[in-house]
Amino acid sequence: MTWLRAILAAGLSVILPGAGHVLSRDWLRAAAFAGLFLAASAFLLPIEQLAAAEPASYDEAIAQATAMAEDVDPMAQFSLSFIALFATIDAAFRALGYPSGGDENADGTTCPECGNDVDPDLEFCHWCTTRLESDAPESETDN
Repeated sequence: MTWLRAILAAGLSVILPGAGHVLSRDWLRAAAFAGLFLAASAFLLPIEQLAAAEPASYDEAIAQATAMAEDVDPMAQFSLSFIALFATIDAAFRALGYPSGGDENADGTTCPECGNDVDPDLEFCHWCTTRLESDAPESETDN
């Protein structure tokens, strides 16, 4: 199920960077990637062609989109592709449960499913309700 969620998060991030992070409930990263991509799009793409004439038919819309794509310089294409690729890879790794900060919590206080910090005294993650395995062996009681 985790791989399916990672593939879905990556697919959503290809369509719109940040959408895959919404699936993982990582709201800050979702807003950051979506905002970065939309701001770069507004800055790098020739939007004035779209505002100049409204297409009357589907064929005119395709011709106008093709003309706009031909006017985009390679550096703008690379920049937008890089943002989308980075967001896709990040969303996939976050959906697989890798924490964003590295291994600063090496004592096992993160959930293996969602990667959020958990209370070591609990037997489940209070974020995603995944049952946690305890590291200490259970003591047997004598009757």
